[in-house]
Amino acid sequence: MAPLKHRIPVRLRQNWKLVALCAAFLTACWGLFGSGTIRPYVTTTQAAEAETVTTNLTGTKDLFDASVAHDVKLTFTDGAYEDMLGEYFKDGEKKYVEADLTIDGTRIPSVGVRLKGNSTLRGLTWKGRSKQRTGPGGGGGGGRPEGPPGDFQPPDGFQPPGNGQPQNGQPQNGRPQTGQPQNGQPRNGRPQNGQPQGDGPPGGGGMFGAQLKGEEPEKLPWLISFDEFVEGRRYQGHSQVAVRPAAMGSTTMLNEALGISVVGASGEPTQRSTYSSFTVNGRSSAPRLLVEYLDEGYAEGLGDGVLYKSLASSGFTYKGEDQTGYTTDFKQINKVGGKDLQPVIGLVKWVNEASDAEFAAGLADRLDVTSFARYLVLQNLMVNFDDMAGPGRNYYLWYDLKAGKFKVITWDLNLAFSGNARSGVNDTISMGFGQGRPPRDATPPGEGGQGRPEGGQGRPEGGMMRTGHPLKERFLKNAAFKKIYEEQYRALYAKLLGDGTASGLLDGLVAAYKLNEGADASKVDAEAQTLRTFLQTRTEALRSDKAIG
Repeated sequence: MAPLKHRIPVRLRQNWKLVALCAAFLTACWGLFGSGTIRPYVTTTQAAEAETVTTNLTGTKDLFDASVAHDVKLTFTDGAYEDMLGEYFKDGEKKYVEADLTIDGTRIPSVGVRLKGNSTLRGLTWKGRSKQRTGPGGGGGGGRPEGPPGDFQPPDGFQPPGNGQPQNGQPQNGRPQTGQPQNGQPRNGRPQNGQPQGDGPPGGGGMFGAQLKGEEPEKLPWLISFDEFVEGRRYQGHSQVAVRPAAMGSTTMLNEALGISVVGASGEPTQRSTYSSFTVNGRSSAPRLLVEYLDEGYAEGLGDGVLYKSLASSGFTYKGEDQTGYTTDFKQINKVGGKDLQPVIGLVKWVNEASDAEFAAGLADRLDVTSFARYLVLQNLMVNFDDMAGPGRNYYLWYDLKAGKFKVITWDLNLAFSGNARSGVNDTISMGFGQGRPPRDATPPGEGGQGRPEGGQGRPEGGMMRTGHPLKERFLKNAAFKKIYEEQYRALYAKLLGDGTASGLLDGLVAAYKLNEGADASKVDAEAQTLRTFLQTRTEALRSDKAIG
């Protein structure tokens, strides 16, 4: 039998010192770090590699062509669906389910689908359990409603989309209904503390009256991912597409579709949308609104830059240079591994720490000031409460690598055209508190911020609502930037409302909805008339505003 050393390969015997050194290093690493996971974060400005796309399905129709009917069918197993709901009701995790999808006749196997939304899903019920009422102990207890940090309950008197619009055929001209608080004042002499009265609609009702049932998957909000289970696959350039809920006080979601169209007509970045018939496991709903998701493909269409999504838990506060401290604030959408969060961190730090003089002199070097003014104009013009300063923190940041500047992009307009239609150009848009004034425990404009609660971005004392954004507040507080805001408001008012553009867009959306199987013509006509009344009231109110006149 050969000696033991001859059984060891020659190369290994010749390089035993190097092998021993590597083994010693690995042993030391194990002793130092144990089984912990090391998560690398890119902090350099190396060139980013392009996203790898292996398959781009063309389909039979342009998905967002609103001039034709569309058809979307989802199929997944009952067991997988129940597991998904079980995970969500247990710990709030939105687990992907593998499903087969057919879009306009094109079958796409193994897509990923999951529930989409935060506050929208708080009214979800399943097998008698209510997600809204589920407490830390689970099982539908009486604990605090779940949701992201800073999530909130609607104040007394808030109405879902349709507020300020005809009720029972009678226009309200944007005023709260009888018996609701006027200008944030207590009702019947009793303070409301920002709390809703009673238990709300049966089964939870959700933050804005959305009553969703797990037994009706065809009505739930979905996010469809083409590459969740098949890496590198896209559909017409999209890796994801959102299916809006058949709820929120409107089965047609006309107000959101109109908001998306209005932003596009303004010349600012927007998302495309379309209506489609929608079926899940053989169960059909009325036509659903499909919305383009701001994914890698969307970012590519914007140019050479990096897209960041603001998360619902975002606070826009400086937490130091460690990028791991911002994982609950922003999500990077594209160029992951090549670029990082450093540009956003730099902006956050500067906005929060710059003096008034520095802010006035240096903002244009960091932000597309005119575009941002138009963003703020659009949110006010559309009476959208839940913008970048709303509790949902609904916005994206686009960082143009060549210009070295940011642009704010509108996102999630399910509350557009649903507040006080008589709000003024410089009023804080609030959740139906009446006449465009802020709630009792929010700071009036010019006294600490644009509707920002006392004490900063936390919850107002006695309330459950977190609003405000340092960038928005400081911008509107500065006289020069406010002048740009009002100039852009006059221009967009003339372009979108004064010449009837918004009404024309609404007519087109109604026609697009009716093309699809299952369309309820009477329903969409009624909701369209509600929006027309809102637009008329809004146009008249702004025409008389001194900033416009």
